[in-house]
Amino acid sequence: MPVAILDFGTNTFNLLIAESEGASFRVLYSGKEAVKLGRGGIHKGNIIPEAMERGLTAIGRHMETIGRYGVTEIHAYATSAMRNAVNGKEFAGMIRQRFGFVTHIIDGAKEAELIYRGIMASVDPGSETAMIMDIGGGSNEFIICNAGGILWKQSFELGMARIIEQFAISDPVTREEIRTIEQYYKQSLSPLFEQAEKFSPTMLIGASGTFDTLADMAVNRFGIPLPANASSMDLRLEHYRELHRLLLGSTAAERLKMPGMEPVRVEMIVPATIFINFVFNRCGLHTMKQSRYALKEGVMSGLVKP
Repeated sequence: MPVAILDFGTNTFNLLIAESEGASFRVLYSGKEAVKLGRGGIHKGNIIPEAMERGLTAIGRHMETIGRYGVTEIHAYATSAMRNAVNGKEFAGMIRQRFGFVTHIIDGAKEAELIYRGIMASVDPGSETAMIMDIGGGSNEFIICNAGGILWKQSFELGMARIIEQFAISDPVTREEIRTIEQYYKQSLSPLFEQAEKFSPTMLIGASGTFDTLADMAVNRFGIPLPANASSMDLRLEHYRELHRLLLGSTAAERLKMPGMEPVRVEMIVPATIFINFVFNRCGLHTMKQSRYALKEGVMSGLVKP
């Protein structure tokens, strides 16, 4: 029987419908709704009423999809915006009252663990030590791992919704603003840099919206052949660097017209690509991969019967 996994993030509310298939699972549906739950309140630790209403509307649309697939088993998880909001539990209660399911508000460590499980169902790091990066609206998760498992993990409250509310970013971004944002990342990520020196990862595996958008842009811009059901892809460094330069030099109106660009990413992809570029260079990484799988696929991996 298929199950539904709901992932309530800071920018988007995501839905996965999947069913067990041997020791793995088969994706029946994967979709997202733009919500921007953190807008207007993320730095105050509050979800404003308008954001709650956008969230409830998005869940309503997802519930219509869940109904079409005849799913009765629903697993729902909420991350940074809801766990840090003083009214996050209140919002979870509203969701339960309206739709009848429980939302699990998870901490950063649990979020990182689920992301790791999802990515391992999509990307095989082989003999390399890998750094997983999941860029969210409220938080970013890092996991350093190898074939033996997780070596280190941590969640940082450095999501892109927080960055764009904290920094005034011009359109297009200026060099001085890039330096200011990079300095903030440098100050905030010292635990990551310490662990990168300790474990020496060589591969970056990126997950969630920003990396999905970069992969879609690369496919469109460079004519990369990719199967429709591919769960991961290699991001060639020359392709990423060209996209990075393109994004930094563009206005929001120009980005909106770029093939592969999701409208919900137009504003946040600039500080996100600054983040990726800074971490990649600072940690001395050599290769980059993108995973379509993340938290919700990690939940599904845990539900599969051996």
